[in-house]
Amino acid sequence: MAIARFGRQAKRSYGFCVKMTSVAVMGLCFILIWSLFSSSSSVVSQRSTFADIAEPVSSNGKFVDSEIHSKEPRKVQVDKEHKKAKLGSDLKEKDEKRVNGSASNVPVDAHKGGEKTGTEKKEGGNNSKNHGSVGSETKELQKEEREQEGELEEVVDGEEKENEDLDGDAELIPTDDVVEDGSKSTGKKKIGPVFDPNSHYTWKMCSTRSKHNYIPCIDIESATGRVQSYRHHERSCPRTPPMCLVPLPHEGYETPVRWPESKLKILYKNVAHPKLAAFVKTQSWVVQSGEFLTFLQNQSDFKGGILHYLESIEEMAPDIEWGKNIRIVLDGGCKDSSFAATLLDKDVLTLALGLKDDLVDLAQVALERGFPAIVSPFANRRLPFPSGVFDAIHCGECHIPWHSNGGKLLLEMNRILRPGGYFILSTKHDSIEVEEAMSKLTASICWNILAHKTDEISEVGVKIYQKPESNDIYELRRKRIPPLCKENENPDATWYVPIKSCLHTLPSSIEQRGTEWPEEWPKRLETYPDWMNNKENLIADTEHWKAIVDKSYLTGMGIDWSNIRNIMDMKAINGGFAAALSQQKVWVMNVVPMHAPDTLPIIFERGLVGVYHDWCESFGTYPRSYDLLHADHLFSRLKNRCKQPVGIVVEMDRLLRPNGWAIIRDKVEILDPLEGIFRSLHWEICMTYNQDKEGIMCVRKTLWRP
Repeated sequence: MAIARFGRQAKRSYGFCVKMTSVAVMGLCFILIWSLFSSSSSVVSQRSTFADIAEPVSSNGKFVDSEIHSKEPRKVQVDKEHKKAKLGSDLKEKDEKRVNGSASNVPVDAHKGGEKTGTEKKEGGNNSKNHGSVGSETKELQKEEREQEGELEEVVDGEEKENEDLDGDAELIPTDDVVEDGSKSTGKKKIGPVFDPNSHYTWKMCSTRSKHNYIPCIDIESATGRVQSYRHHERSCPRTPPMCLVPLPHEGYETPVRWPESKLKILYKNVAHPKLAAFVKTQSWVVQSGEFLTFLQNQSDFKGGILHYLESIEEMAPDIEWGKNIRIVLDGGCKDSSFAATLLDKDVLTLALGLKDDLVDLAQVALERGFPAIVSPFANRRLPFPSGVFDAIHCGECHIPWHSNGGKLLLEMNRILRPGGYFILSTKHDSIEVEEAMSKLTASICWNILAHKTDEISEVGVKIYQKPESNDIYELRRKRIPPLCKENENPDATWYVPIKSCLHTLPSSIEQRGTEWPEEWPKRLETYPDWMNNKENLIADTEHWKAIVDKSYLTGMGIDWSNIRNIMDMKAINGGFAAALSQQKVWVMNVVPMHAPDTLPIIFERGLVGVYHDWCESFGTYPRSYDLLHADHLFSRLKNRCKQPVGIVVEMDRLLRPNGWAIIRDKVEILDPLEGIFRSLHWEICMTYNQDKEGIMCVRKTLWRP
């Protein structure tokens, strides 16, 4: 009616304005009716690359035109021309045939469970899908490859952590977060550089109770109140990543004793600990002589020497052949690193598990001597290892209450022990109650006791158990306690996942990992069993890294490899980098990031060691643990995952020893601002080189502290 009335009025001589008003009202009504009856739609745009990541995306899926200023090529700071040629061919090879991350079809995030990214931590159980054998998710791996090349981005924010903030954070100018504002995720992708090129950094020393031995996610650093314990019973990180630098020891720091001399002596002041001096006075296998801690050869906590102890184990279980079928061993407790030192001479790689508490922890001493070690609480959550990867687990006077809390800790050992693997338990004084409880527990999980003997010389009672190799024995149990785990329970989910009170079924088909024992070392390093898919790519990956290491890292970087012993590959894929260094006198901690494909079982199968980790948090080790850090496209892979990516650089400063080295391979757009951050830390920029959009940088940490 209103429209008709306006139409009649338009015929009258009220003028041009009335006519125009009627036309406008009719147009608005038409638009309103059309919007009500038409279906809503949305257009989603995706980027195929982030070469111009700062550019907005139009609704039709095309990039909005804008100016992109190309940067000047990075100046090579190496005098020798042959270094540039080697690195150029190295980067060219990497661009032409990128095998990093594509050597095997593996399940993505199979190792994730209740883990949370960035700062979110809830013990949410196992939320990931059980992918079964390695090699079943080709599409997921292709997605991962694109992410590694910087074509995809994902932001996963989280809730704040329960620990207190630290004093002495770095001052960032401007003070805004580099990437994210700390708000909860809205599901939208945030576009922006990893490091703000306009930010400037000033640094402060960490003001913590642990001082020069600070481990952020393990040490309790409460800002208020008096806390009895210095360490968490479970991993608990600060609300925000520490942005302060860990101080050097009070007595100063000197370059560690070179390998292999470090097997027998280390500088005491490098590992100074409030209770270490008192502990040394009570031990016979280590003495303080001047400025050194000296480790007596063939001496250990066991009477008769460590060689006698190992020989007695071989006599009790002849199937145990150190350095042949037994290559990877987990040593719980890390009390006496002579066990790892002696086994290393037999080509056995022993990873010491430092159970950090308020007592003396010798994991730092083991690392200073040049032996693999990590520090981790061990109470209610799973350890950061895949299932079925350790050939043997040793507990020598480790004082772990295996039988308590329903035997959960022993069930965790059962999870990470290889089918048919060995659990070696040695104790001096066990009560009858503990003996009975342990016997009942091991019988309930079908471990076969191979030998039980009390050595007359060492006065140590040694028990050797063996994990079953098939599921048949589980069905023969009269009382099925603990029960078998549900089929959807992923045995490889570890990050913030509680220990499960159940038994995972063992692999039964040849396509599954764990049905066959690995080849003897060193053939094991380059043998690829049937459960590994794309063997050709695995071989190509190995050859690729061998060429890079031989042609660039060992000769073209200016690194003094005689001072290199402890190495960390911060983003390991299939262990190719570590395998290329197998002939060097080094060991490599292979870290598989939580959001990368789960390739850690491949690394263990090859006779190498590694752990899962989320680089948005601090790593479980003491400061100044490593001589060299290797980061291959780590920062582009973690783009926008962490609240403060610069915190990863701060963690690198904590992990690396003074005068230690770091090799970073990444995109030029990441390396440019990263170089500025290293300069603000007073690190030496030893070499930079780029070709097209890819680059490599070699830096060296100094003794500088703010």
